[in-house]
Amino acid sequence: MKPAVHTTFAEHVGRTLGRMWRGFVRLDRKAHGWLVAKGWAPGMAGAALMVLKLSVLGVLAYAAFWLALLLAFALVGAWIVGNDDGSYDEEHKPEWRYGPAGYGLYSYDGSRIDPHDPGNEQG
Repeated sequence: MKPAVHTTFAEHVGRTLGRMWRGFVRLDRKAHGWLVAKGWAPGMAGAALMVLKLSVLGVLAYAAFWLALLLAFALVGAWIVGNDDGSYDEEHKPEWRYGPAGYGLYSYDGSRIDPHDPGNEQG
């Protein structure tokens, strides 16, 4: 007796895709026959179906382009965040100190950023 033959994953996927392709071809022929039965010329029915297929392909390509662009921006953003050592934050960190407008919270460029009353000499 012969041992049972096990199909590999690739063979299984290939057969599934082949069945799907045959199903699409069957639907295309059915749609072509339906259009011809409605009174369309066979050449016009074929051209209309070709335009429909190209339109669907264009929409799919458009969506794939924007998804790929979104993925590229996400990857670049993740790379930037992953390589950030925080040095910019330390250099530009506000600090409490005495400055031209008295004691307060000053930014890295020397401007006071906390709310204060300039008329009050206490700060």
